[in-house]
Amino acid sequence: MGGSADRTAGGPDGLNAASADAGWNRFATWSMRDARLALFAFLAILIASAFVPVQQNASGVSTRSLTQVLTEDQAPERARDEDLALYDRAIERIRHGENYYDFIVEEHRRTQYPVRPGVAVRLPTLAYIDAWLGLPGQIAAAFALMTAVLLAWWKRLGEEAPDSRKRLLAFAFLMIGATLGLTRHFFVLHELWAGMLLALSFGLHRPGKWGWSLAAAALAVAIREHALPFVLLMAALAFWRRDWKEGSAWSALVLAFLAALGLHLHIIAQQVLPSDPYGQGWMYLRGLSGWVSNVALSSNLRFLPDRVVGPIIMLAMLGWATWRRPAGQFGFLLYAGYGLLFMIAGRPDTYYWGVIVAPAVLVGLAFAGPGLRALLVAATDAEPEPQTRCA
Repeated sequence: MGGSADRTAGGPDGLNAASADAGWNRFATWSMRDARLALFAFLAILIASAFVPVQQNASGVSTRSLTQVLTEDQAPERARDEDLALYDRAIERIRHGENYYDFIVEEHRRTQYPVRPGVAVRLPTLAYIDAWLGLPGQIAAAFALMTAVLLAWWKRLGEEAPDSRKRLLAFAFLMIGATLGLTRHFFVLHELWAGMLLALSFGLHRPGKWGWSLAAAALAVAIREHALPFVLLMAALAFWRRDWKEGSAWSALVLAFLAALGLHLHIIAQQVLPSDPYGQGWMYLRGLSGWVSNVALSSNLRFLPDRVVGPIIMLAMLGWATWRRPAGQFGFLLYAGYGLLFMIAGRPDTYYWGVIVAPAVLVGLAFAGPGLRALLVAATDAEPEPQTRCA
């Protein structure tokens, strides 16, 4: 018996269920050929992701993974990683009234961190915010930001999730990622705040209602330039929808950021000496290992075995691809795009770049099961052959 006949054999209820599933499940209406190709490609990358090495610390810079920081038996005051200690000193000097650009190059030289190229020196935004807030303010801000992320996504999932069960499941996976923002040890880490702000921007965004989303993304990119791909994708999709006003707003944010970054690089360049060495390159071409390592080591997946985290990330990507809603489309393009960047850029000791995507990437897991099931059904069920009545 053909696949279509099987799926509609339940009468009106079966037809309604299939129709409802096809409304949000991208793969529910795929042809056998397309489903088989997609299934083959997905299974290949799923298996590969289980065996790629999860790497860190290939360079000489002393950096520990989030797992090490949180699980090692140490004194109450943990030893700071060298880069975090650098940011601590910058914040302390700002609190004492110094200007960031008057000392930051000197601090980099003192700790043997590069100042060439200029992007090796962080933008001053987070240092000033942390100096103004102090530790109690940082804790309050972290809780407020996490709460805002959860509320924004609860509302968006209510609008775009196909049913209450998937809404709750997606929200549970979001909570697993969003609690990362409460890691006090990393409050000076730029990617932590930028990643949470991007998750907030994503949750707040709707076509035609994007003002607060733009504001959250603007703060994220002002903290860490690695948030720029998010803004570029927002602009591109707005223009794709022919929403010229929104596309222009995101484009204006890109131009404003580039102007600010140019000024930052100009100030740093004026203090660079011929004797200052260049930093290590970032083009490492780590392939799938780079993608899996960055996300795994920078998220709450870090507590799971290496053989498990890669497939979980790939299943989340399948879920985003399955979800035929604006959030699903944007999420798949966003996280696949960052995954590609992690595959071709970034050293093993810059694994923390993955914090940019960690807060919300696991939301896709809520839709992975139906997506895989739809692909399997489409790949194995042929359309019924027309029957000819014999005289």
